[in-house]
Amino acid sequence: MATLHRGFSPSSILVLLLLLLVAISSASPVHEILSKYGFPPGLFPDAAKHYALSPHGDFVVALDNPCYVQLTEIFYYEKIISGKLEFGRISDLSGIQVKKLFAWFPITGIVSPPNKGYVELQAIGIISEKYPVKMFEEIPSCVGLCLAKILVSRV
Repeated sequence: MATLHRGFSPSSILVLLLLLLVAISSASPVHEILSKYGFPPGLFPDAAKHYALSPHGDFVVALDNPCYVQLTEIFYYEKIISGKLEFGRISDLSGIQVKKLFAWFPITGIVSPPNKGYVELQAIGIISEKYPVKMFEEIPSCVGLCLAKILVSRV
């Protein structure tokens, strides 16, 4: 005779979370959510379609695959990006890196002060750099690893 279990298995919890993620992400694209929080829509690439956002601002964004984006520098987006979203500020960020000279730096925070015309990307410690908002107005397209290797070799 079969017995009923009162708890959920880890795999059933994962399935429920994925279903919730798809349901939430179909409500409003992640790029629209960024705009509602004072950010330009192009902070995340076009492959960022699925996300979850808690009432406290904790978020997770899922990409189908990791990808690279060529702006003034090369940015690397992991398959999972997470952090805490507040108006004009993303903190505890993980999943995004930028290539400066010959090294990759993890971006740990993003600040977008209202009406200042720039977005500040913060790396570990006190390292930060300001970029014009217009650089992130368009949603960038991902490139795969092969093209990224070509782009990286040119920088």
